[in-house]
Amino acid sequence: MMRIEVVANHSVEENILESLKAEGVAKFYTKYPSVFGVGSTGPRMGDAIWPEENFALVMWCEEDEARGIARAVSRVKEHFPDEGIKVFGLPPEPSPLV
Repeated sequence: MMRIEVVANHSVEENILESLKAEGVAKFYTKYPSVFGVGSTGPRMGDAIWPEENFALVMWCEEDEARGIARAVSRVKEHFPDEGIKVFGLPPEPSPLV
């Protein structure tokens, strides 16, 4: 199994969830509703200076589903290239630690 993380601006959250559903992937995920950080599109800190916030989805899936997640997110990124949409994947792990 692989760990896939999607981090994006709140402004595209519904678009990403709809695209994942249309692709038939990521039926199970953990959502972090507010995440802060600095990426290539600038700070997202949720404060008076940098008011925007991101959200994050974390999914564990097989490699085929991971490719589907990447396709779904890429479609949204094509429509919103400046919104700070990223997909990260970690290689398969042999087994859980706990």
